Amino acid sequence: MPHHDAPTTWRHTRTARLLLDAHGPGDLPAVHALHADPAVWGHFPSGRHTTLEQTVATVAGDEERWAGDGLAPWSVRLAEAGPGSPVVGRAGCSVRRTDEGPLPWWNLYYRLSPAVQGRGLATEVGRHAMTAAAAVAPDRPVLAFLVEHNVASRRTAEGLGLRLVHRGPDTGNPDPDAVRLVYLDRVPTAEVTAALRRLWV
Repeated sequence: MPHHDAPTTWRHTRTARLLLDAHGPGDLPAVHALHADPAVWGHFPSGRHTTLEQTVATVAGDEERWAGDGLAPWSVRLAEAGPGSPVVGRAGCSVRRTDEGPLPWWNLYYRLSPAVQGRGLATEVGRHAMTAAAAVAPDRPVLAFLVEHNVASRRTAEGLGLRLVHRGPDTGNPDPDAVRLVYLDRVPTAEVTAALRRLWV
């Protein structure tokens, strides 16, 4: 799907309360600290980064997506703290890939430091990410997947207007009782439905 000249438009942007930037060279320690913090992985402990190499790969992957897709997750800072202030989150939309190629949707991601949770910032950055996704490739739907017991994340997805399109076992989760929910911003096309079935049904 073609995109507009988004890398320069969306690499550095902001909302009312947040500064959003493609990861800079000095962001790695803070991004790693966020993803290694057990407090932000309470609902999905196996997702926590246990090595710096995991975060290095994540940040490198984001840069590849900026270059190839025109959009990827941002480093999130509080606008009131100003440019260069501590990173308090990683959030945005990106195209996930499997061995079969890119998936036909934007994947919405939001992970914020416990220090700034409970202020509606996930909804704020999520809404901005959806606006960016619509500008870059409007035909590609926005999808969010999460575990059912993550009530806060569910509320964020639903508050953004995403609709539940799938509920089932969370394949690959070490917790055999975990239930995966998949939300989408529109009625899924046949292509999207087929991809969802390959992954989760």
